[in-house]
Order: sequence, then C-alpha cells, then structure tokens
Amino acid sequence: MGIKSFKPVTPGTRFKTVYGFDELTKTVPEKSLLESLRKSGGRNNKGRVTSRYLGGGHRQAYRKVDFLRRDKSGISAKVAAIEYDPNRTCRIALLHYADGEKRYILAPDGLSAGQRVAAGDEAEIAVGNALPLSRLPLGTVVHNVELKAGRGGQLARAAGALVQLVAKEGDFAHLRLPSGEIRLVRLENYATVGQVGMLEHENISLGKAGRSRWLGRRPHVRGVARNPVDHPMGGGEGKSSGGRHPCSPWGQLAKGYKTRRKKNPSDKYILRRRK
Repeated sequence: MGIKSFKPVTPGTRFKTVYGFDELTKTVPEKSLLESLRKSGGRNNKGRVTSRYLGGGHRQAYRKVDFLRRDKSGISAKVAAIEYDPNRTCRIALLHYADGEKRYILAPDGLSAGQRVAAGDEAEIAVGNALPLSRLPLGTVVHNVELKAGRGGQLARAAGALVQLVAKEGDFAHLRLPSGEIRLVRLENYATVGQVGMLEHENISLGKAGRSRWLGRRPHVRGVARNPVDHPMGGGEGKSSGGRHPCSPWGQLAKGYKTRRKKNPSDKYILRRRK
C-alpha cells in the first residue's frame, strides 16, 4: 500500500495524506454480501446520547465479513479480489469456495488475488489459512484470534495488528497481544496465520476537520474550554490547565482511575498486564 501526499495548494491538502489504493483489484462490492447500515449518532434505543461526538458521516453499506472460518473446514477457496471496506481500517478479501459459496475475510499482509486459502486442522501453515492454535509452531504471527471456540475471531482485527504465539502449556496457548499483554487462550481456538494488512495506516493524516466529519466524528470540545456550568474544569481567567485532575463532565476521573472490575472472571487468563 502506498501513501499519497499532495502539493499544498490549499490549507486542507497541506498535511493531507491518502491511501494509494493500488492493492485493490475490484471496486464494486459483492452484492450478496452487503447489508444496510443505520447510524445511531451515539444514541441508545431511547434516543439519548450515550456516546458523545458521534454523528453524520458518509453513508456506508456493511460488508458481511466471516470471522469464524471453522465452519468451512476442509474446503479450499480462491482469493477472487482484494476490496476496500469503509467500515474498517484494513482491506478485505473476497473468497470463492470450491462449493460455490462466496465470503469476505480480513486481508492479511502478503495475500493477493489468485492465491488459495483454507481452514481446518489439516490446512497448511500459510498466510491467510485458519487453524487451531494447537497446530501452530511457537513464534507464529496470527490475527483474528478466537477468545471462545466457535464464537469467531475477536483479537487483532485492525490494520497492522498481530498476535504472537509465545508458548503452549497444558490446554492453553500464551499469546502476546498488540498491547503487550500476555493472555491465555485455549488451544482449540482458531486463528488466521499472518499479520493484518495495511501496515501504513497509522501514517495517514486526515489533514482537515471536514475529513474527520466524513468518518462520522464530530468535534471534541475540551473541558477547560467550557464554562463552569458545563464542566468541572471550565472557567478561569484566561487560559487555565483545569486546576484539578482531568475528569468527565460528570466527575469521572480520566487518568489513572481503573474502571475494570476488581474481580473480573477473565483475570485468571491474563499473565502479564499491558502496563
């Protein structure tokens, strides 16, 4: 993936960078794998805003991506195309299975149109293939890892994300997550070999506020820029740093306050914290 920059003929293009899109082989999505996607604007079923600074954005259609893979065990597929997905940071690959079914998967780095991929215990250890963690050698880089067998991949699905298999002990595999956390996952859980593509996504610069609005992100107003009636950190003569620990409009501390439950059942699966 190449990143394009622009001649700064306008303020909006001075720092703007975009994808090169040279890796795409198909521009029109598979119609049978599309669903309509309604935007919530950050509101719940009662119409109240529960997530601030969301709303607007370009209309998008949802691509149904197969995160499970295990239900196509033993059936090989050909990568028909690499496509753009507006709902995620990485590309998706359209698979044509030998039984005639079509599905989307996350496109790992190095996967190209024309290659063949497979899933199952007998699949080859190659980029794009999905296997149980028990079949993979130590040091293997994987993505789209299941936390619970049969639920589908939940870990490492963003652009450039990877998980490394560092050890096996008993019924569990030790995985090093992108955050640095080392976590136990059962060996029968599936994972896809390789690193998620679009490694240069972190280098993209939006360049202007309007482009952030296209993505459905509304302006985020700092607490210290508000009035005292609107935020605990608001007010003050001239510019201030808040005069207290950073917090939300309702007083929830923003730095250092742990929001994770003290007795979380999944604590026993975390060997090393990310911090």
